[in-house]
Amino acid sequence: MKTNILYNYILLLLIAASLYACGVGKFIPNGETLYTGAKIDIKSEKEIKNTKKVSHELHALLEPEPNYQFLGIRPGLYFHYKAQKAKPGFLNRWFNKKFGEEPVYLSDVNLQRIEELMLNRLDNRGFFYSKVSSEIDSTQKHAAIKFKAELQTPYTLEQFKLDKDSLPIYTDISSALTQTQIRPGQRFDLELMKYERERIDRQLKQKGYYNFNPDFLIFEVDTNRYETKKFDLFLRLKKNVPKKSLIPYTIDSISVYPNFSIGTDTTVPQRSSVVNGIGFYQKEEFFKPKKLESYILFGKGQNYNSENSRLTSNRLSSLGNYKYVNIRFNERDPSETDSVGSLSADIYLSPLTKRSVRAELQAVTKSNGFAGPGVSVTYNNRNLFRGGETLGISGNFAYETQLSGGNNTGLSSIAGGLKANLIIPTLVPFSPKSFKYAVPKTKISLGTDILKRSKLYTLTSFNGSFGYTWNANKYVYHELDPININYVNLSNTTDEFTAILDKNPFLRESFEQQFIAGLTYSFTYNELVDSNKTNPFFISASFDMAGNALNLLSGSKTTIFGLEYAQYAKADVDFRYYIKWGNEQALVTRLYGGWGIPFGNSSTLPFVKQFFSGGPYSVRAFNIRSLGPGTFTSDENGTNSFFDQSGNLKLEGNLEYRFPIWNYLKGALFADAGNVWLTNEIEISEDESLENKEFNEELIAKGKFGPNWAKELGIGLGFGLRVDIQSFVIRLDLASPLQVPYLPEGKRIRTPFLGGGSENLIFNFAIGYPF
Repeated sequence: MKTNILYNYILLLLIAASLYACGVGKFIPNGETLYTGAKIDIKSEKEIKNTKKVSHELHALLEPEPNYQFLGIRPGLYFHYKAQKAKPGFLNRWFNKKFGEEPVYLSDVNLQRIEELMLNRLDNRGFFYSKVSSEIDSTQKHAAIKFKAELQTPYTLEQFKLDKDSLPIYTDISSALTQTQIRPGQRFDLELMKYERERIDRQLKQKGYYNFNPDFLIFEVDTNRYETKKFDLFLRLKKNVPKKSLIPYTIDSISVYPNFSIGTDTTVPQRSSVVNGIGFYQKEEFFKPKKLESYILFGKGQNYNSENSRLTSNRLSSLGNYKYVNIRFNERDPSETDSVGSLSADIYLSPLTKRSVRAELQAVTKSNGFAGPGVSVTYNNRNLFRGGETLGISGNFAYETQLSGGNNTGLSSIAGGLKANLIIPTLVPFSPKSFKYAVPKTKISLGTDILKRSKLYTLTSFNGSFGYTWNANKYVYHELDPININYVNLSNTTDEFTAILDKNPFLRESFEQQFIAGLTYSFTYNELVDSNKTNPFFISASFDMAGNALNLLSGSKTTIFGLEYAQYAKADVDFRYYIKWGNEQALVTRLYGGWGIPFGNSSTLPFVKQFFSGGPYSVRAFNIRSLGPGTFTSDENGTNSFFDQSGNLKLEGNLEYRFPIWNYLKGALFADAGNVWLTNEIEISEDESLENKEFNEELIAKGKFGPNWAKELGIGLGFGLRVDIQSFVIRLDLASPLQVPYLPEGKRIRTPFLGGGSENLIFNFAIGYPF
């Protein structure tokens, strides 16, 4: 007992000494006071609704920011002061460079300017004649500021009118005001008026007013009619607005240069053709005019529309054939009437290199002990048939051998594949103009893969698909494959693998489903594309159904063309939420759930459609595909993951804190949890041996999803390093289990990184972030 008290006393002394050592008071120069921050006390003569936004805006005016403080100490400021010594030493200089902060003194705070800014902001929000005062609360070395804002009753809007005359533009302004956000009863709000001017400007530019500018609109306030704090708001055009800004413009000619390069003289005679009033100029036919015309959303004789121009630029860029797109509008001489102007449109398209070849040499190491080299080669042909089509052909070859992993050391696998993709920039057979935001695409794929595992089997697969992809808007992406076919052939099975299949009917039946044909659909909502969002989220959902159409076509219930086909429905959801702050710091959460239901011909999902858990993109404290189902494992030590373990239900959750270390080097602390389970019954044949029956009964009992699923999660903790060079990421993670599901209940909880042998430390090497 006395020993514990002594240890606690020593610990408190060490903490106190550390806090004292990091104190910065002794470094503050004479005559200066360290600025520690400010608070704002908002009061009003009457109760005012919705003052939270006003408070937030006033706090945003407080400058400069005080030095960062953590648990009463200011480490950044401490490192700065230490580096100012005559001989600071290497460590102090390094810490100052990475974490140091310049001191912020009270003398750096301009109280008069902050008070003026606050009063101006309150005026802009309708709180006229308010008062702002400040008071300094200081000690010998530190000082804080208390601001007091006394808000007057705000002015509220009684009526909003358009002060118009006979100019035709007023008709279009009046039409735009039907969607105004300015409503009677609102407080005076200068920012809302600015937004309204810009909104009206955007709508006018969509109606042809090419030369209009939001600064041509002016709001006028009248308070004379009211004794209380109310006002009328009037909108009108300023005086002396240029005449050309008050008339709409039509497009009288469109010229497209599909093979333009900088330095090209467009006056040189070129081969031309006209499609729907659009002229195409190219020395040789690089892009078929009839196909390119369908991506242009404005036409000859139409009013200028800024939105159609922007969308046209997006669509032409998303073809994948051009490195830049430039649309220029040029004013023509004034027309004979003063009511309509005239524009010519020139579209300059600079193409990417048509053909390219990329080769990659790879070195792979996996958490299950497999390692080996690989090579991949990709050939691309852009604009294959001069209609924006892209042909991609890729081939890959890889060899892996198990360098460690218990009794299976020396096992190897050879994998190879060839795949061809043809992407057509339209939804065959629909017109591209049906989709305005971006160009939808038709994708046709054919491929074959072979996997040869020594001492086990050879697996050959052929796959083909026909489908569509399109962006509905900036965030939403769809992918639909109404035809998706996969044929799998298992051959050259060894006696060892046959024994494994005979023992495990779940695995055996998953390999018997040779033919898979069905429909797949995926939906993605991704806010990560918007760099301005501090708390973006990502959600991806997919649905896969196979066998229904074949059931109608087949002559029997189980085969078509002599091949047994699979029937199942499968869906999954991946949700991620990002909280970003400071200097590249982020807290990322991820939840994943997937469930597959076999029916009809199938009692299990095909092997290639099953769920797996564990590995560098999953639960990183366990070897790749080594978790589950449930509490089952093929190796009680958890080291043998050569025989992948799978299920038809999967749940995973991840939490990761990411932070910068130095330049391109980033760090992470993470926690992962997940597993796979079985939800469908597995029939055990009466002909099975006693040993196989016992194995199957154990598999069903341990792999079944039940109410105690949380106790069957594989849970791990870890930390990692990432080398992030312009979005190319090399990732190194070291993880250790916290809960091991295949251990006996009561012994599943471990102390991470301590004890448990080598299987308690899992090293992951991967490319890219895990999520």
